[in-house]
Amino acid sequence: MTRLFIVEGPPCSGKSSTAKYIGERLSKMGRRVSCVDEGTGEHPADYENSAYVTGGQLASFPPGLREMVRSSGEARVDGYVLSLSKFGGAALQRLLPYKIYDALPWEAEMPVMLDKWERFAEGAEDHTVHVFNCVLLQNPMCETMMRFNFPIEQSLEYIGKIAQAIASLDPAVVYLKDNDIKGSVQAASGGRPGWLESVIKYHEEGAYGRSIGAAGFDGYIACLNERQRRELEILEKLEIKSLVLEDPGKDWAGAYRELGQFIRT
Repeated sequence: MTRLFIVEGPPCSGKSSTAKYIGERLSKMGRRVSCVDEGTGEHPADYENSAYVTGGQLASFPPGLREMVRSSGEARVDGYVLSLSKFGGAALQRLLPYKIYDALPWEAEMPVMLDKWERFAEGAEDHTVHVFNCVLLQNPMCETMMRFNFPIEQSLEYIGKIAQAIASLDPAVVYLKDNDIKGSVQAASGGRPGWLESVIKYHEEGAYGRSIGAAGFDGYIACLNERQRRELEILEKLEIKSLVLEDPGKDWAGAYRELGQFIRT
């Protein structure tokens, strides 16, 4: 029986609303549900606003900060993972170069993130269904593809390791395929002040964006279209139950009917 649903898709495709719908349907079916949206705080299977500092790196910190890291961080792999929300001022500035997803080299970041997935799966309660979004495809692709410009084979290798780590939860992926990403982003961006500018900059400055000369809004959309293409290709190759909803935004009622049937299987 599925104990983990993950909703994926490009930005502005309706992932958060769909994850909420899945959680509500499961609750009505009598299942105990833990629904965690992206960016809502500490995530049980992913790192948000966190840093990772190895023991060797910590030795170079000022004694006071060194003690703060040891007392507030989690000892993981060969160092400490800590929430940056617990720090401010000079201490925060000292830790930003070690931020997960934004600053760490891949060889340091990858084992820490896999460790998080493995610990989540091992500790997941038998009678709880978890509902997440973005964490299986979007976040790994933002790293392996957008930030580092790795080939799709390397992205698949890493995502495949995550799939293996959570196999005991009989996971299921719901992918919201958007054939008009540009239109969806344009329609939704007005309600997110400053968001579009920041994501355009992120994609322009990433290794993949630089490799294709991505510039401005159209460059951002080009990155997203290719990311969606790769994500769907990877999803087909994973040994994981999945449902691809084609342009659900055109008919949410119909999409949710199809999704309801998928949840019951």
